[in-house]
Amino acid sequence: MSFKQSGSGDLTIIDEFDGGFGWLAYPEEEMQRASHALHTDAGTFLVDPLDADGLDDELDARDADVAGIVVLLDRHERDAKALADRYSVPIFAPDGITRDFGTRARPFTGTLPGTEYDVVDVLDWPGWYEAALDDGETLVVPESLGTADFFRAPTERLGVHPMVRIAPPKSLLDCRPDRLLVGHGDGIVDGATGAIRTAIGGARSNAPSAWLKALRSAL
Repeated sequence: MSFKQSGSGDLTIIDEFDGGFGWLAYPEEEMQRASHALHTDAGTFLVDPLDADGLDDELDARDADVAGIVVLLDRHERDAKALADRYSVPIFAPDGITRDFGTRARPFTGTLPGTEYDVVDVLDWPGWYEAALDDGETLVVPESLGTADFFRAPTERLGVHPMVRIAPPKSLLDCRPDRLLVGHGDGIVDGATGAIRTAIGGARSNAPSAWLKALRSAL
C-alpha cells in the first residue's frame, strides 16, 4: 500500500448523512485523503476535493447542484481548480488561506456565503493556516484531527496530527458537533464531541506511542 496515490481515482463513498457525504478517491492509500460534499440552501459545496471516476454521476444521482469549492488548508488545493473549472463555480477560501486561485477565488470570513457553516480558526502558524467549518451539527476539520492510521496512537479512535500533538488546537474544544468529518479517514458520526475532547486531551500524553507507530509504518 502506498502512502499517497495519484492518477485516476476510484470513488468510494464514506460519511453519508442528511446534509451531505464524503468520498475517498484512493481508498487503498495510507493517507486516506477524504473529500466532502455539503448540501446547503445555497447548493452543494465540495470541500478540499479530490476528483474521482464516478463523482459527476454520484452528484447527479443526489440532485446535487454544485455551488462552489471550499479549501480549508493551503496544501489541500488538491483538485480544487480543475473541479471549479468543470462546474464553473467559485473557489471559497477563508481569508487566512494564501494560495492563489486566480479569478475563481472568493475569500470570505465569518460564514460560508449562503450557508449556516461558520469558520473556526484551527491553527495559524508560519506555513500552516487551517480553518474548520461548523454549523452546530457537522464539523469539518481538514488536517489537525484524523482517523487515518498514521494519525492515531494504538489506543485512539481519533488522533491529532503528529506535527501538532505538542500544541493541539484547543479552539476545537468550543465546538459541540453531532458528527465530525476529517480530511484524512472516515468521519465520526456518533459521539463526535466526546471524541474530539478525548483526542485533544490525550494528544501530548499519547504522542510518544503515536510517533513510534508512525515511524514503524514509514519504515
